[in-house]
Amino acid sequence: MSLESFFNPESVAIVGASRQKGKVGHEILTNMIGAGYEGRIFPVNPKADAIEGLECYPSLKAIGSKPDLVIVIVPAKAVPAVMRECAKIGVKSVIIITAGFKEVGEEGKELENQVLRIARQAGIRVIGPNCLGAIAPANKVNASFGGDLPSAGAIAYLSQSGALLAAILDMANASGIGFSKLVSIGNKTDIDELDLIKALGPDPDTKVIAGYLESISDGNAFVREAEQISHQKPILLMKSGATEAGAQAASSHTGSLAGSETAYECMFERAGIIRCESIKQQFDYAQAFANQPLPAGPRVAVITNAGGPGIMAADAIEQQGLTFAKLDDTTVAKLSAALPAAANVHNPIDVLGDALADRYELALEAALDDPNVDAVLVLLTPQAMTESAGTARVTVKMARQKPSKPILACFLGAAKVKEGVGILREGKIPQYDSPESAVGTIKAMADYARWRSRPKRVVKLFGVNRRKVENIVERHLRQSVYEIGEAESKEMLEAYGFVTPKGSIATTAEQAANIAQQLGYPVVLKIWSPDILHKSDVGGVKVGLKGEQQVRDAFDLMMYRIPKKLPEANILGVLVQEMCGGGKEVILGMNRDPHFGPLMMFGMGGIMVEVLKDVSFYPAPLTADEAKQMLLNTKTYQMLKGVRGEEGVDIEAVAEGLQRLSQLVTEFPQIQEMDINPYVVGPEGTTPIAVDARISVQQV
Repeated sequence: MSLESFFNPESVAIVGASRQKGKVGHEILTNMIGAGYEGRIFPVNPKADAIEGLECYPSLKAIGSKPDLVIVIVPAKAVPAVMRECAKIGVKSVIIITAGFKEVGEEGKELENQVLRIARQAGIRVIGPNCLGAIAPANKVNASFGGDLPSAGAIAYLSQSGALLAAILDMANASGIGFSKLVSIGNKTDIDELDLIKALGPDPDTKVIAGYLESISDGNAFVREAEQISHQKPILLMKSGATEAGAQAASSHTGSLAGSETAYECMFERAGIIRCESIKQQFDYAQAFANQPLPAGPRVAVITNAGGPGIMAADAIEQQGLTFAKLDDTTVAKLSAALPAAANVHNPIDVLGDALADRYELALEAALDDPNVDAVLVLLTPQAMTESAGTARVTVKMARQKPSKPILACFLGAAKVKEGVGILREGKIPQYDSPESAVGTIKAMADYARWRSRPKRVVKLFGVNRRKVENIVERHLRQSVYEIGEAESKEMLEAYGFVTPKGSIATTAEQAANIAQQLGYPVVLKIWSPDILHKSDVGGVKVGLKGEQQVRDAFDLMMYRIPKKLPEANILGVLVQEMCGGGKEVILGMNRDPHFGPLMMFGMGGIMVEVLKDVSFYPAPLTADEAKQMLLNTKTYQMLKGVRGEEGVDIEAVAEGLQRLSQLVTEFPQIQEMDINPYVVGPEGTTPIAVDARISVQQV
């Protein structure tokens, strides 16, 4: 069902309209009238004949026609009755402003469930409850109590916080930022962030989707939809409320390192969503995305009338990982011929403190024509000769004449640049209060442009033995055993193409010595128990054993000490295993996020993984490029490449291991957490070895 009736209704009923100024029911009514809404407004209040000159009705039924949109502002306990009345007369769109639902406890939650049941049965779409309302400036709809109607623009905004949306409205009105739609989703009992981005994605009036969210109801569906929309228009989100508390209960290395904040970061990156850290940053970005073209690359030219701000911009460009554009020889020659001898004709182009608007125009035209420039930043400080308004006008003019490259401005100062700033805003040139903010915005635009131009994702599928894994998983779940031991974890990995060390279980010291003899020295001994997940913590791992007596002694010591430390543990014996050497230890892992699904992990392995926490995460399934990027995102990568003449490892083989693991956890949603640690990788041409592994499962 379309959400058009919320943003462009032919008629609006306000149930709970009030005669008393300061009441929400009065503010919404006067906001609708003050916005110049051209449809019919029906105030509903059984105790009033008229409000603000409009005839008042005792009930929805008494109106005699079906309103396109109903706004509800009655006490929470009366809302179900209003919803039933909406259902009877065929209303399909309702905004419930009223608070007092699930945000206040169990009683409110039951009341909200009752409202939702009525809505679902009648096919009614609901925004709220506990929300500020909805606004569509171009249609003169201000169905909110958030303040004056903002100007029309290309930015759509959705917010889980009504109070924050009210603040954003006030800030936007003060700075002249326009919007296509604004929605406060409140408790999102029905319409949520997914419904809204689905509606705003194809909306021709919206160039940028921005928002504030505390939670995402259906993470996977939201990311899928956002990824599609991000190819057409940017999504800028502030996300709060992420917590690391869930990581404390995790049993694997991967689980303890992957909190929900990590999940959001990963999924936003996958979907092309631009994460904003503050309202100011979000506004900084939104202005540019709504009004300027995307840069073709990261090369930035700076034009300034003062050295200091130019240096600040240059530092910011380098710190942000952008490129300080090297001007073409033709550009340098043109600037040299036209600018004073003292001017700097290289980047940053310093037009000097006495520059009038014509000098800025010449420099700006030259920079925009330069093939080595992807974006231009215009800096201005108010010196004695400075023409703030004139410089703003020529900046707007050049943007219209040469619209293929983004132009951002930073007019530093206050009263002396006020007129110029106003001209820039009216001319759709983003204006920033510091060079750093402007450069940060260019960085966001360049990153987004690069994301949009990335090749289509292709996930490779390997030939595997799914039946083998299926049998192991199903057997454990039937027996209500949720931790799969090392031996069977390795069987699962082998079914997906991993190589594991040879070894056998010994129940006596003599058996251990015999197995070691057959494997060849050196060997590793590991305590074998389904109740001991981290063997090293209890002295359950001995490495580098080089002879029969060492093996016997290590076996006896483990079997003597560990039962004393863990008397409840079911110890089945000791694993005697060939020792893998000559490689680097890394960790491959996965933690299944409850909202977003499997998150793959890569990092430095062995016992140092939780100490150094040099890890990267990315959602499965992985492409080859994404797997390699996971390696690049860690400091461990430098070690793997080889340092100071040391031979590097087979990077492609490590990336393939991540892809194979990604396929395993994607095809088996029962797997909740898993580690391969260490995963020993050697030089190109050698086979990586999954030395140790653990997997936990649960019913789905």
